[in-house]
Formats: sequence, C-alpha cells, structure tokens
Amino acid sequence: MGHVYVKTILANPTDDELTSSVDAMVDTGAAFTVVPRALARTLKLPIAGSRTVRMATGPVSLPMARAMIQIDGEREVNRVLISETIEKVLIGVITLETFSLTVDPTSGELREAEAYLLQVMA
Repeated sequence: MGHVYVKTILANPTDDELTSSVDAMVDTGAAFTVVPRALARTLKLPIAGSRTVRMATGPVSLPMARAMIQIDGEREVNRVLISETIEKVLIGVITLETFSLTVDPTSGELREAEAYLLQVMA
C-alpha cells in the first residue's frame, strides 16, 4: 500500500470565505493534522498556543490553531499544527477519530470506523 490521500477542504473556522481545497496525505503515524505555514497564513487561521511534538529531527514546538476541516461532506473544527518545514497537509489520527474514519490497508482508502465510547461504572 502506498500513500493515502483524501480530498479535503480547510477553512478559517470563523470566516467561510477563507477556504482551500487540497489533496491531503493521511499520516496514521501523526497524532495531529499539520498545515503548512503558507496555507495557514492564507486562511488566517487563529493561533491558539503551541504544542511540542517529536519529529524525525527531534522535539519541536509548533504553533497550534483551529481549522474547519471537511472530508466527504462532513465538517468539523479541529486543532491543527502549523509547520514551516512540512509542505503539504497531513491528516493525523485525531482528525481521523473525529470523523470516525480509518485507513483500510487492503484498499488504501478511508472507510468509516467504529466509534468507541467508554462507560465508567461507579
């Protein structure tokens, strides 16, 4: 199986006029979705802190923002990290979980995943 890509629309969560359609690469090894700095600027994504993450080169602190993400007609606001070095949108596992999606390893496509809910017994 090669890389998995999905048509994705990213938007500023408070301004539907600021949108971009991209072929995003699904990265099941990444927790967060990553947006290149140039696209984040174009969409005027509001920075909401930072997050330290481990990359192949070691730990790095990246700005965090919120973005409206649309996949297969469903829209959700998600946290995204903004990168100076990654040049394409990467869809991470948190976003996949938000949309109840998983990668089908036999087809290399996204499919609906079973959503889990934990009930704590008192």
